[in-house]
Amino acid sequence: MPRFVVLYHETPPSADRSPHWDLMLETGGGLQTWALPAAPTPGDTIRAEPLPDHRLKYLDYEGELSGDRGRVSRWDAGTYEVMQKSEAAMVVHLDGDRLQGKLQITQTAAVHISFCPTVTP
Repeated sequence: MPRFVVLYHETPPSADRSPHWDLMLETGGGLQTWALPAAPTPGDTIRAEPLPDHRLKYLDYEGELSGDRGRVSRWDAGTYEVMQKSEAAMVVHLDGDRLQGKLQITQTAAVHISFCPTVTP
C-alpha cells in the first residue's frame, strides 16, 4: 500500500512562503506534493498549492532543509488507498496516526482539499 506524509514546514523569515503543511502522496518513484496553509481538519475545505514532486526520502525525513529553506517535522504519516481518480479530482482514503478517512483533492480554478474522517462506532 502506498504511503503518505504530512510535514509541518517551518520557513525562515526571509522565505517567500510562510510556514505551512506539505501533503505528500507516494506515487511511483516520487511524492505528489501540495502546500497547505493549515493542517487538514475534518469537515474543512482548504486551498492547496500544487508543488513539484518530491523525493521519496521525505516519507521518513525530519530536520533541516538544505539551502536555508527551513526545517520539516512529521505531523502525520501512514498509508493511503486511491478510491477515485480523474483529471478533475482524486479521492483517497488515509490511514494515518491523525488522519483516518476520506481526503478529496479537487482541481477547479484552484486546487482544494477536503477531509472527512472515518466515523468509528
